[in-house]
Amino acid sequence: MQQPLTGIRVIAMEQYMSAPYCTMLLADAGAEVIKIERPGKGDPRRSIPPFAEREGVKKAGGFMAYNRNKKSMALNLRDPKAREIYKKLIEKSDVVVENLRPGSVNKLGLDYDGLKDINPRLIYAAISGFGRLPGFEGPYGNRPAFDIVAEAMSGIMHMVGFEDKPPSWTIYGMADIYTGLVTAYGVMQALFMRERTGVGQYVDSAMYDNMLSFNERMIMLFSIAGQSPHRGRLKNLYPRGAFKTKDGYIALNVPDDLIWGRLCKAIGREDLIDDPRSSNGTVRASNSRFLQPIIEGWLAALTRDEAVSTLNEAGVPTGPVHTAEDIFADPQVEARQMLLTISDPEVGDYKFARTPPRLSTVPAPPTVPAPKLGQHTRSILESLLGYSSREVDELVGAGVIETASE
Repeated sequence: MQQPLTGIRVIAMEQYMSAPYCTMLLADAGAEVIKIERPGKGDPRRSIPPFAEREGVKKAGGFMAYNRNKKSMALNLRDPKAREIYKKLIEKSDVVVENLRPGSVNKLGLDYDGLKDINPRLIYAAISGFGRLPGFEGPYGNRPAFDIVAEAMSGIMHMVGFEDKPPSWTIYGMADIYTGLVTAYGVMQALFMRERTGVGQYVDSAMYDNMLSFNERMIMLFSIAGQSPHRGRLKNLYPRGAFKTKDGYIALNVPDDLIWGRLCKAIGREDLIDDPRSSNGTVRASNSRFLQPIIEGWLAALTRDEAVSTLNEAGVPTGPVHTAEDIFADPQVEARQMLLTISDPEVGDYKFARTPPRLSTVPAPPTVPAPKLGQHTRSILESLLGYSSREVDELVGAGVIETASE
């Protein structure tokens, strides 16, 4: 059985998280991903902790996680000879995924307009903070951005935290990861469309757009009801959130009156079903100070596992608030084989999150460890582009490329 993207070659002009996560998804699906890095230091994620260490060798965990199943080619793109090599790669490739600072590739003549004539079938996916598609740049188009900027501007940060506290970020890199996922989805659409038309296209993926789409409920509430939702304050439903048990927390959500009735029966308070202070979501939200102690009082006598079991059996979807240790010990995670073991010959075996979803006829993703800087430069030049060993040595000596042993 083949992977879905076997035979597709992706050039990854990438750094940090969003584009590397996107191309990791494509690589896990079988695409050949050639990661273009600067000689010397490579992707900045190579130097960001934490590090896996063994016998004096150190490798950055974040780089290992997002760059499995890829090849590394070190090119000094400021050199015309390196740009010539890059364009030869484009002739033999299907997709470019790029997330450099807006304008960087344009200065090098390596943007979509500079490449599409070389390969009309090329799909060029550009990730940026605010979008680059001509006609849709907007006033922020040339701004750089990190994930937390997109979280803040999309309204998500406004929703995270407590009512009497400042806005808070969610999890590190969420906007990057979600943008990588959305971009991979865009690439797949473009590949499918190319099957019909024979022509590639530009895929414009803006972190701000992606997170705004992710925050669709805020948009709906303001548009439909004129409500501006605020962190820590629910207007239309209750209970929802983390609730403390004897030995941890559970996540509880009651979206409608049917589930509310089940909860009331489970905690032995059927009188609350028709109580005017709790008969529907809006009044429950306004009377949360009355209801919170009742729910917490019932949970205080139960362990986390007891509460989860009791409520799920009653038809109230509930789950434990897991720590990292809980995830690694969870039998559901094990049954789904969601922790992928990557064996690195230099620093050992480590587990990383597996790419979802599962396809019934597709084998498990490959588990090739993240490459050393320039590990595949020589083999790509010689095997794919037809350079001789002597020519590669000359390019190394001139500082055009960097190689490492495979």
